[in-house]
Amino acid sequence: MKLGINVPYTDHIPREMVVAYVQEAERLGYDKVWVAEAYGWDAFTILTMLACSTERIGLATGIVNVFSRSPTLIAQTAASLDAITGGRFSLGLGTSGHQVIEGWHGVKFEHGVTRLRETMEIVRTVLKRENLKYHGKVFHMDMGLHIITHPVRDTIPIYLATLTPSGVALAAEMADGWLPVFFSPRHYQDVIRPELEKGAARSGRSLDDFSVCVFQPVVVTEDRQAGRDLVRPHMALYIGGMGSREKNYYNQLFQRYGYEAEARQIQDKYLDRRKDEAMALISDEMIDAVTVIGTADECRERLGELERVGVDEVAMALQVPGNDPAQVRAALEALAPR
Repeated sequence: MKLGINVPYTDHIPREMVVAYVQEAERLGYDKVWVAEAYGWDAFTILTMLACSTERIGLATGIVNVFSRSPTLIAQTAASLDAITGGRFSLGLGTSGHQVIEGWHGVKFEHGVTRLRETMEIVRTVLKRENLKYHGKVFHMDMGLHIITHPVRDTIPIYLATLTPSGVALAAEMADGWLPVFFSPRHYQDVIRPELEKGAARSGRSLDDFSVCVFQPVVVTEDRQAGRDLVRPHMALYIGGMGSREKNYYNQLFQRYGYEAEARQIQDKYLDRRKDEAMALISDEMIDAVTVIGTADECRERLGELERVGVDEVAMALQVPGNDPAQVRAALEALAPR
């Protein structure tokens, strides 16, 4: 199993510390660094900075959405970053959610799975320098233009961050990898893998040729309860507030895991602006299902559990209580690939 890291989505950490963290991960043998994008920095600019400061580690968007940029602009940017990195770039795509797409970008949040499918098809056409004539349900190009630069590679790995059954199936049907959040190894075989198998069957491919890359919060600490409390606000935000009552993919995922009553109650409290009460409703069992918490040895064992259920890659969101830089670095070294 390949082990990568993500860059924390905050500007509280000085730029030089972010670069040093990624350089240390490269030295220790980590496989990729993933950079997110919501309504702070944009992922491609940060990745360009990291590309100019590293030599080996893979660089990936984790993720950019398919609403705020056209598919051809995504392809152009991916080709540019692949050239800058010497072929180290991977493209993580997703739909994001209602808040980011409509509340920030002012674009209607609709036809998400269709947009993902058509964006992948267009990106792959552009990278092959083929004349672009495309007639989809969302995108239409008639002039037959092609990219005038020459991409380093005519294919770039594409990962889809999807949670709905139709989105998960699309990832296995068309993408090179799937990038889930709130991944529960205990529920994977029964809840998620059947959708992957359904999608793979549509294109006649084997899941052996497909990468499951889990975005995994990892908290290294001897105080397990302190570790749980560290991730509780993030989980409450996503289960409770990242979407409407009718359409919150993260809430629906926890319901599919069997936490129907808890997920609804957390959402009710959060949307009523009773966030502390929402956090209190997140049980230790719910946290432990989707988070790796413990000493470095315990975390390594839990990461091994992911590999045993079929995970191919991990995008590790590493934390320690207090997030002291020296302790984070020690944890990074302790969990490094062997």
